[in-house]
Amino acid sequence: MELIDTSANRCPAGANIVGLRTSDGAELRAAWWRPEGVPRGTVALVQGRAEFIEKYFEVIGELLSRGFVVATFDWRGQGLSRRLVRNRAKGHLRHSVDYRRDLDAFIRQLLAPDCPKPWFALAHSMGAAAVLDHSAALNGPEPFARIVATAPMIDLYGFPGSHTARRLAAFFHALGLSRMFIPGGGAKTLFQKPFARNVLTGDQRRFVRAAQLLGASPALGIGDPTIGWAYSAYHLMDRLKSDGCAERIRTPALLLAAADERLVSTPAIEAFARRLKTGSCLVLSDSRHEIMMERAGIRSEFWAAFDAFVPGEPFLHRAAEEAADRPGS
Repeated sequence: MELIDTSANRCPAGANIVGLRTSDGAELRAAWWRPEGVPRGTVALVQGRAEFIEKYFEVIGELLSRGFVVATFDWRGQGLSRRLVRNRAKGHLRHSVDYRRDLDAFIRQLLAPDCPKPWFALAHSMGAAAVLDHSAALNGPEPFARIVATAPMIDLYGFPGSHTARRLAAFFHALGLSRMFIPGGGAKTLFQKPFARNVLTGDQRRFVRAAQLLGASPALGIGDPTIGWAYSAYHLMDRLKSDGCAERIRTPALLLAAADERLVSTPAIEAFARRLKTGSCLVLSDSRHEIMMERAGIRSEFWAAFDAFVPGEPFLHRAAEEAADRPGS
């Protein structure tokens, strides 16, 4: 349950490490930090596929410097949460709704008892898709005051997003081969492949930092997805694209997409944002998939958008006070 600290990737001080248990018995690793002074609220940092808490130490530090409590966790099947198959290199998922169970456990067992409101979600890629799916499925109050979603997995880029890929996943799944790697897949993580051909980030320093972290602690990483993960992911994306799904999301949402995207579909993200009742989409020029791990200029654009969209509790109080002071209020 420990956090892995290296010389190039220091863990922010004051980490609280906790274990979570989902309604179906999955064990998750989670952590949270409290800033100095009175918190402005809490940012729930929700990772993408194949990610882990340590990869976000830089982002966690930046959120703490903004005065937010930060809470995060490793999804089932990745990081140091319980793996779902014997081969730890396989990124597997049994059911597309299992991510809802992970989020429920995170909200009830960590956010609710330990983290001050308002709660804001900052979610990436697969994690962003899961947060949006969770929000659309809610029957009760929305847990988050606002959602910031970077490169949400509404659909996939290129062949993986094609009808042929979907049919192949369904065919292999029906044959009982859900625990196999996807065709052509293997145990190598994306950070064990050459930087020059990577589709994640244009920032070599941050790419190398993640590669070194995985080299120091291979247990954190997973390789390519399994057939079961792909089959479940297609079901998740189909729900998001279905009629009425985006329209059911009541939380104000800011979607950030990458112009140089080669993992998820930027046009699908833009189309989804247009369907939201209170949402918008900003496409960051020159950015690849991992917007929060990009070059300094792109990250500056991201943080400017985040800071403009995510006011903490003092800002909400101030707005209410100003509204009350207006004539006719």
